[in-house]
Amino acid sequence: MKSQDELKKEAGYRAADLVEDGMTVGLGTGSTVRYLLDALGERIKKDGVHFIGVPTSKRTADYGRELGMEIKSLDDVDQIDITIDGADEVDPDLNGIKGGGGAQTWEKLVATNSKTCAWIVDESKVVDQLGKFPLPVEVLAYGHKQLVKRMADLGYRPEVRLVDGQPFETDEGNIIIDLHLDQIDDPYALADKLSNMTGVVEHGLFLDMTQTVVIGGQDGTKLMNK
Repeated sequence: MKSQDELKKEAGYRAADLVEDGMTVGLGTGSTVRYLLDALGERIKKDGVHFIGVPTSKRTADYGRELGMEIKSLDDVDQIDITIDGADEVDPDLNGIKGGGGAQTWEKLVATNSKTCAWIVDESKVVDQLGKFPLPVEVLAYGHKQLVKRMADLGYRPEVRLVDGQPFETDEGNIIIDLHLDQIDDPYALADKLSNMTGVVEHGLFLDMTQTVVIGGQDGTKLMNK
């Protein structure tokens, strides 16, 4: 049986084939995307492929540069041809939860400015219904305890994400509140409710945003298309 890391690697390397010479490519964040970056780095060295990478986090930008990629910020490109990113959960409608790495705001900004999007996952991330994975919500640090109280009153079971006992800080200096929902019956209604909360910067529900999911599975890599 293949390990989860092997499945991630297979998906990442398969997705690298979606990148063509001369493209502007949104580069996601996370453990599966790291394999994508490795594969793209190999194509740069072996095949001389050139593309502009638009990162969704500082760590992706740093690693991309190490691999020889030309990295530009979102504000320095006109349009992105394709964004390839990971996901924490994907349902049959190709809606997903993202933000386990705390980068969902940059990820969503890059994705919404892309002609097309593809996600790369191992088969454990494909679910019948979203919600088992805690839903990340990026919020301003100022007043975040009041948001935690409000979310608790709504039954969202919020928890401030901690690292070494301190609140996790995003690239924008914000805080992540993880919502332990178990299941999300209406992701669109929840997305609207969270977006309308003062102090919320961005949530991790990515709805109607991807057209392709590359899945690494025990029986090989396959594609789900919308």
